[in-house]
Amino acid sequence: MARHFNGGKLVIASHNPGKVREIGDLLAPFGADVISAAELNLPEPVEDGLTFIANAQIKAKAAALASGFPALADDSGLAVHALCGEPGIYSARWAGPSKDFSIAMRKVEQAIENKEDRSAHFACALTLCWPDGHMESFEGRVDGTMVWPPRGDKGFGYDPTFVASGMDITFAEMQPTAKHAISHRAQAFRKLVEACFEAVS
Repeated sequence: MARHFNGGKLVIASHNPGKVREIGDLLAPFGADVISAAELNLPEPVEDGLTFIANAQIKAKAAALASGFPALADDSGLAVHALCGEPGIYSARWAGPSKDFSIAMRKVEQAIENKEDRSAHFACALTLCWPDGHMESFEGRVDGTMVWPPRGDKGFGYDPTFVASGMDITFAEMQPTAKHAISHRAQAFRKLVEACFEAVS
């Protein structure tokens, strides 16, 4: 039986404002008083795990222990099949020290421009950790195709170059509510909510 979050302050263990905003929107119905790691001036831990779940656990545990509140961490990334799953867990690092994803998107495009296979998937791992170290982790995935040039301004990260299977617009062209319905993060979030949250009436 998974442990339940019973309301109150919840730290989003991220310094990425787009990610914090998206998770905050998803958490709105559950009585969580959301605050980001950046707002608390928490240091970013070294993400030296070899999987999305390992890195989510590192971030969630560091934020929970440092803040004294439950913390939710996301580790997600883009896996391009023609690149053997890269950039994968290094998706943010491809954006460089300035975290400029226009650089990262161009790197991906240059790496696959002569390849027929443009399939890819986004993967997400979510870990909820309490200050006593207890953790619950969940995963989600959405498959799709890489496109170029980038399209749309509503998403973040690699969203402008990713079209989910069955869609004809990029994640960055979709309204947030539509993206929340199908995204890798939304899939992982549904599993998290089912196990650990109850809606506040």
